[in-house]
Amino acid sequence: MRPDPGIPALFPALGCLRFRARLRLPLALLLCLAPSGAGGQAAEIHGEDSAFAASGVAIVWGVLRGATEQETQVVLRIVSPGSRWSHVSVEGVDPFPRARRLVVEPVTLAGPVDVTMPRASFADFPRREIMLYRSAEDARARRPGLTVYYLGVPDTTPEFASEAALSSYLAARLTGLSPVP
Repeated sequence: MRPDPGIPALFPALGCLRFRARLRLPLALLLCLAPSGAGGQAAEIHGEDSAFAASGVAIVWGVLRGATEQETQVVLRIVSPGSRWSHVSVEGVDPFPRARRLVVEPVTLAGPVDVTMPRASFADFPRREIMLYRSAEDARARRPGLTVYYLGVPDTTPEFASEAALSSYLAARLTGLSPVP
């Protein structure tokens, strides 16, 4: 009795498929490591936590509770200690139709910038994009050098009953962060 030649002998095209399958993983890894987007496109980083520091920026979140949910405010304190970023703007994004709503026009990032927005605004525009610009010209042209995005208010964001307690927390939390230049 002759030994079974196996599937590749019966169907030569399957041998080619096996070779392609061996190339898929290295190709997928190469694509993941390749720079994203077209040349000059801003980098995007997922902020993930209520205290973020990287790429020359530090961002801290806090919630100021109001008497009602409609009066509750979310506050971001944003700093760029090394002056790597000169301006910042914030947009809310509805991820499905990709609709955007400007929360804060580009402002100078010479010192700490506080961005206050109603917590209820996250219902329709849950994603927040903090766009950082290297120059006033980039800010006017809306060409961010870096975008830090959040998929809603981070779960780790603390809530406060008074503005004084919130402000104290934001200042103290920022001193513990060190954004890598």
